[in-house]
Amino acid sequence: MTLVVIGPVTRDLVIIGDVESHKTGGATYFQSFVYEEFFDDYMAVVNCSDEELVEEFPNSDKVKVILKDDTHYFINRYPFKNNPDIREQSSNFAQIPILKSDLEGILEDVDVEGFVINPLNHYDFPQETMEYLKTFDVPIFTSIQGFLRVPDIKVNDNYTIKLSDFDEMANVLRGVSAIFLDEAESTMIGQGFDVDEMVITNGSHGSRIVSDSEIKIKAVKCDNVVDTTGCGDTYMAAYVSQRLLGNTQKQAGDFASLIASRKIENFGPFNSKE
Repeated sequence: MTLVVIGPVTRDLVIIGDVESHKTGGATYFQSFVYEEFFDDYMAVVNCSDEELVEEFPNSDKVKVILKDDTHYFINRYPFKNNPDIREQSSNFAQIPILKSDLEGILEDVDVEGFVINPLNHYDFPQETMEYLKTFDVPIFTSIQGFLRVPDIKVNDNYTIKLSDFDEMANVLRGVSAIFLDEAESTMIGQGFDVDEMVITNGSHGSRIVSDSEIKIKAVKCDNVVDTTGCGDTYMAAYVSQRLLGNTQKQAGDFASLIASRKIENFGPFNSKE
């Protein structure tokens, strides 16, 4: 059975202090490195206008591309090199939604074990698409942040990002197995959703898992912070892989915290060899 991971691949500019670098990004991209290592039977489905981005994935044979007329672009600025919890972000806010019709041909012959949904902005996953994925009757794991992102102030060709709740949120999330969000987003939208698990991260302060009870997960200490972009995506992928392999919430959270810490110690996505 196949874990299907869906969401945009991006072109990013990362600025740490006064050092700039261009790189491939997007939650699905970062997560694919974790699944390649710990959950081999997966498929990544990405939407973009540039198929060359697929070459940056750990295994391009496992990537399906939905060609669109634009590609997501993000600028991730960390103004304080020694404080990776502070990030200033902007985006072109590409309106290239993943539609039900985009997925039907890709998924028709796949024995799906579960879905990981990675929206990067409010346009990525229309409610019709989410309802279609629910018809597979398999676990669905999704991050919240992308659903909440809307454009704010235009600066050159990009927009600063603000978070805004929307009326359909409860319907979009109804029946989802687990949602991933940070403490600020948890405060903003509350916790009254029909989901089995809420995984709430708080950077270097650790995370907590809320279901019938609350489990606190300590952050694994990282002595050499190099690159935090994609850390939350890495945590999510590690957590999902362990839950699907039958491990407990506590085991999955501890493992995810460890893998996220290892990712931070190197530039780019998680690399088990490093």
